[in-house]
Amino acid sequence: MFSGIVETTAKVVAIREEQGNKHFTLECPFTAELRIDQSIAHNGVCLTVVDIEGDRYTVTAIAETLIKSNLGDLQVGDLVNLERSMKPDALLDGHIVQGHVDQTAVCTRIEEADGSWYFTFEYDASTGNVTVEKGSIAVNGVSLTVVNSRENSFQVAIIPYTYQHTNFHTLRVGTRVNLEFDIVGKYIARLMKQYLK
Repeated sequence: MFSGIVETTAKVVAIREEQGNKHFTLECPFTAELRIDQSIAHNGVCLTVVDIEGDRYTVTAIAETLIKSNLGDLQVGDLVNLERSMKPDALLDGHIVQGHVDQTAVCTRIEEADGSWYFTFEYDASTGNVTVEKGSIAVNGVSLTVVNSRENSFQVAIIPYTYQHTNFHTLRVGTRVNLEFDIVGKYIARLMKQYLK
């Protein structure tokens, strides 16, 4: 379980393919604090640490994860948002994030707004996922508030701190991002769909 509050970014230093899997080796400031089998959210995707060597660690993404997320797009040198699992006694500063990406979206517009930024994302609404005005969404693992919610698009406002301390500053129009929709909203949508059958 995560909160969508990114701790740091990690740089991808190596990618190794093995059948349908990809092994990603990354460098991050807290590698020395990690342990094998630990769960960490990478751009919002919960992955398990499988190897640690010096200031580098490795995680493995299976084919299903690569298909449903943007991890398959990663290249050596890319920055990845990281968040370690929440502790039971920790403050929930963001919102409840499971680390299970629902689908990807594409950045269609970036607007500067007097020191902050508005990012617009479009996604395939046929999957049944929805956003609501002022609701929560995780974009590349970052807990954000939805503005200008539409049937297949939404915007988020990014403050300078988030812009600088996550990989939002690397996004461009056309960049694919990971989305995890609000868990409460997903349950309500599922129940409504069953109820209206």
